[in-house]
Amino acid sequence: MSIVEGVGNCGLNQLNKFEKLSWRLSIRDPGSKKRVRWLQARRIFSPSCPNLRIPNRFLREGHYAPPARSGHRCVADNANLYVFGGYNPDFDDAGGSENEDYPLFRELWRFHFATATWQQLRTEGYMPTELASMSAVMHGNNLLVFGGTGIPFGENNGNDVHVCNIHYKRWNLLNCRGQKPNRIYGQAMVIINGYLYVFGGTTGYFYSTDLHRLDLSTRIWVHLKPKNAPTDLPEERYRHELAHDTQRIYILGGGTSWTSYPLDKIHAYNLETNCWERIVTKPHEKIGYPAARRCHSCVQVKDEVFICGGYNGEQILSDLWKISLQTYQWSRLPALMPEPAYFHCAAITPAGCMYVHGGVVNLSENRRTGSLYKVWLVVPSLLELTLERLLKAYPRLPQLSSLQLHSLGLTHSLIQRLK
Repeated sequence: MSIVEGVGNCGLNQLNKFEKLSWRLSIRDPGSKKRVRWLQARRIFSPSCPNLRIPNRFLREGHYAPPARSGHRCVADNANLYVFGGYNPDFDDAGGSENEDYPLFRELWRFHFATATWQQLRTEGYMPTELASMSAVMHGNNLLVFGGTGIPFGENNGNDVHVCNIHYKRWNLLNCRGQKPNRIYGQAMVIINGYLYVFGGTTGYFYSTDLHRLDLSTRIWVHLKPKNAPTDLPEERYRHELAHDTQRIYILGGGTSWTSYPLDKIHAYNLETNCWERIVTKPHEKIGYPAARRCHSCVQVKDEVFICGGYNGEQILSDLWKISLQTYQWSRLPALMPEPAYFHCAAITPAGCMYVHGGVVNLSENRRTGSLYKVWLVVPSLLELTLERLLKAYPRLPQLSSLQLHSLGLTHSLIQRLK
């Protein structure tokens, strides 16, 4: 067997398997020695003292890792995962008196794939104050955040678009005109051909079926009014997810506080005809359709859409499903989330690796997690596999200068991913 074949087989072995990620203490982090001592103490005493906690000040002062949370959002590029906002009613887990926004997190975190380190980013400008169940998408180097929060997570809902340039670490508020959406949370949004589409959500008192479009070049909102009769509109909902192809926007799941919507039939908005369509999907030949769900996560790789976890009104789910937007065929993937979760977040890298972070993992205790997992949804390329092996063999590689990395034969794009 050749080296290339061996690496290729490793890629197949990684497909559809969740891997729990651990992270390293950055050598630049102040207070890391204190954290190491507390981590060692927790490992030693946890069997007899299960409630022993690392003081939050040690976690936050050194940018070690985001505390456990739910209702946050994440996006990814080829080098980093970005996590924004979140909610945790546990006073200690949420930072105690040090967190001025308790029970919310007014924070932007970055997980660097190459070094496996978290960093809480210091940003300038006006960071949003709506911090739970907002929508977030990546557009070039810009993180776009819309809406969010809501009762009981906070006092205000939002309908502004905030933009953070992740390169310059600066927030700006988009000055938009036109028919803005209501102040909502739990909505979903996608960007298609320079337009931002927002569907659904709730004010905390009523649920919406509204569809709005923002022209990102002119910054003008339009309230789209499909030609359907009122009885043909999608059911009102929040905490659903959207997917899209060149012609349609698809709604996947969601619900209200008392129901979760099934996935045997899904609504799709036709961009060309300005009409909602009801599409009958095809079940898995042996186990049928995915369970109805809300508060799940969703990512898309070309014309394949993946949903993960969620809540069906009775139990927290841990399954991973795929639907083809060409055939509308559902497939159950063999991977299971190590921790069933809902109100978690997920993001996909350009190479096809999904990262899943946080969420509610226990109904009776209302407990949240800060765990981070990854799973390859496509067979990783030889480049990705080689880079992963290289970093495992030489974890200090990112500490070399760009000139040194270039002299070793690494391309400019790979060097950017290591820095």
